[in-house]
Amino acid sequence: MERAKENFFIYADPKRCLGCKNCELACAIAHADCDLQTAVTKGLQLQPRNSVIQVDDMVMPMQCRQCEDAPCARACPVGAIYEEDGFVKINEGNCVGCKVCAMVCPFGAIIMSADVNDGGNHRTKKAKARKCDLCFGRAKDNDEIPYACVKACPTKALKLVDYESYRKEILKESGRKFIKAQTKGNF
Repeated sequence: MERAKENFFIYADPKRCLGCKNCELACAIAHADCDLQTAVTKGLQLQPRNSVIQVDDMVMPMQCRQCEDAPCARACPVGAIYEEDGFVKINEGNCVGCKVCAMVCPFGAIIMSADVNDGGNHRTKKAKARKCDLCFGRAKDNDEIPYACVKACPTKALKLVDYESYRKEILKESGRKFIKAQTKGNF
């Protein structure tokens, strides 16, 4: 991946998001070991790694922001969450299900997903930490958008951004609003 050392994340434009949850479904399917039809036929529970929340009249998809110096990685007592090439990753095999990472995530982006473990005699569930992984490992050799949620969004409310570009765009927009307000005499 060529994006090392940059803080990339999926940005969601709350003005465009309909709350249709296509992003959640696309994420769940992208991380399943089968397609949607097979999952439904087998009765599998699909688990997205992002979620859509509604606060008052605003709908907002929530995903991992791939934090620099990620609190979840610092808090993980077994090192299951780590930073590599600018991405925050989870080694689910090392996760002990303590939920500390979910408690310290400032964006509420880590979910605890119960896996069934048949141990031979009975079924037990052990929670594993999961989060948006920016579809790490999906094919990127063609023109297809590799991010399942971005590709599935019917209003193009989701897009991949790097923090620096995002910050500059916010500053430009704030400047435009300030100038517009000033010319209207609102100051």
